[in-house]
Amino acid sequence: MSDHSKVFNYEIEGLSYTVTVYEEAGAFYADIQMTEGSMDVNAIYFGDDDSSGPSASLDGPLNMNGAKLDGENVQWDEAVALSDPGLGTEGSDKETYLTDGDTLTVSLDIDSLDEIDIFGIRATSATNDAGSIKGVSDDPEDPEDPEEASYEKVFFGEVFSDEGDPLGGTFILDEEPDPNPYSIPSLPEGTEPTFENYVNYFVSDEIGGEVSSLTSVVFYETDDDGDLSEVFRLDAPDGGFQDVDELLTAYDEATDGSSLTDESSESSDGQDLLAALTVDGSADTEVDAGEDFEEDDLEIV
Repeated sequence: MSDHSKVFNYEIEGLSYTVTVYEEAGAFYADIQMTEGSMDVNAIYFGDDDSSGPSASLDGPLNMNGAKLDGENVQWDEAVALSDPGLGTEGSDKETYLTDGDTLTVSLDIDSLDEIDIFGIRATSATNDAGSIKGVSDDPEDPEDPEEASYEKVFFGEVFSDEGDPLGGTFILDEEPDPNPYSIPSLPEGTEPTFENYVNYFVSDEIGGEVSSLTSVVFYETDDDGDLSEVFRLDAPDGGFQDVDELLTAYDEATDGSSLTDESSESSDGQDLLAALTVDGSADTEVDAGEDFEEDDLEIV
């Protein structure tokens, strides 16, 4: 889902839902997700905060007559019919019938999210006392940005043994240990240990790493025993990473779960399954796996 989105909430006794309108690849959609109860979504209505002009409406049981916002009638710019009232022979399998946890995605014929400041749903077979709703929501919420994953150690690897052990490359720690007998590089003081910050430091003049030389990037976090252990690794594609942008794109895809593999950890935590980064492969720092290196130092969906 695109970062450009608006979220509308609606809640009454026995029924609640969330509508997220967003842009993706130049098209616009609304995700209607039930959070409590159930309903058959028969039509959607939406408009901007300019109440001038005629109001869009649908005939018969799909109308929103009488629906009000702050005691005033609503001027709708668009009305879209989705289904006729009644579950019919399909029953609960009807595409527009949503129960707790279900999501219905609807395509929107708009050119900008600015066209939607008010969102309405006409639904029947609902679990509120009236058995139907003419739901109106405004003041859309801006979704919170998801917290970026952080890592305690990252290995920008160029050479690995046949068993996958790091042989040549650059370890970077989130904080410099005291003492630091192996002079392992660490992020500058006060730097958040996020993927992007590790990458920026790796390719900086301080480290001099080259993305094109990377074979794989390995991420480490503290396990349940308090030891730093490998969580996952991101392998470079055939021909290697061409530049930082390609690396960042690979990481973004991995965080969506599309290309992630975890060969060393059984953890199911979402943070543990975020993926790797890439940087230049001309780093000068070589790590010998044989050294005594302590890991703990380092349409309905």
